[in-house]
Amino acid sequence: MSQYVNQLDGALPLTGPPPAGSAVAVWALDTTREVIGGHRADGARTLLDAAERERAERLLRPADRRSYLASHLGLRVLLGGYLGLPPEKVELVREDCPGCGQPHGRPAVAGGGVHFSLSHSDDLAYFAFAGVPVGVDVEGLPTAGAVADVLSSLHPVEAGEINALPEAERQAALARVWARKEACLKGTGMGVALGLAEPYVGSGPAPAPVPGWTLRDLPAPTPYAAAVAVRAA
Repeated sequence: MSQYVNQLDGALPLTGPPPAGSAVAVWALDTTREVIGGHRADGARTLLDAAERERAERLLRPADRRSYLASHLGLRVLLGGYLGLPPEKVELVREDCPGCGQPHGRPAVAGGGVHFSLSHSDDLAYFAFAGVPVGVDVEGLPTAGAVADVLSSLHPVEAGEINALPEAERQAALARVWARKEACLKGTGMGVALGLAEPYVGSGPAPAPVPGWTLRDLPAPTPYAAAVAVRAA
C-alpha cells in the first residue's frame, strides 16, 4: 500500500478510476484554501446535501464551520472525480452500525462504487479511498493534560509504553496511537462505542499489526500524526 499523500489544491484533481481491492489513495487538504478542486470554498453550502448543511450550522465556532464545509467540499470533489459525477450529485448515506444495526455506521456512497473515509483536525483534512472498507485519521498534538486524561482509556500495553517515555515525548506518542486507533475504528464502523482499548496499535515508530487490516502511518506536517487502515482484501 502506497504511503504517498496527494495534495488537493485549487485545480480539478486528476483521479481516474477508483482504487480497486485493498489499493488505497490518500489525499490531504488545507481547509483554509479559497478554491478547492475548481470550486470556491465560500460556495460549499450549495454543493452539500441537507444533512451536511445542517451539521455545519450546528458548529458554533466559525473556524470549525469553515473546516467542515471545506473538507466536505473536498470529499465531494474527489468522490465525483472517481465516480464521474458533479460534486453535488454524489449521494451520501450511512451504513448500518455493526454494533446495533441502526443506520449510523460508516458514511458511504449510495450504490457503492468506492469506500472512503474523511478526517480533519484544525486546518488540515485527510481523505482515503479504496475498494474495501478504509479508515483515515489525522490528529494534532494533544496537550499534556490530554495525555494524562486519555492514558487509562488505552490498551494497557500502550499506556505502559507511553508512560515509559520521557515526558517530552509522550504527546507525540499519544498522537500516533490516537491516529492509528481512530483509523482502524473508522474502517470497521464501530467508532469509539466500545472504548479505545482495542485494537492494540502500539505507540512506537511503526504501528503494531492489526488482524484483518493493513495499518500504516502517513506523512503529516509537524505537529500532526496521521494513519490509514484498509481491510485486507
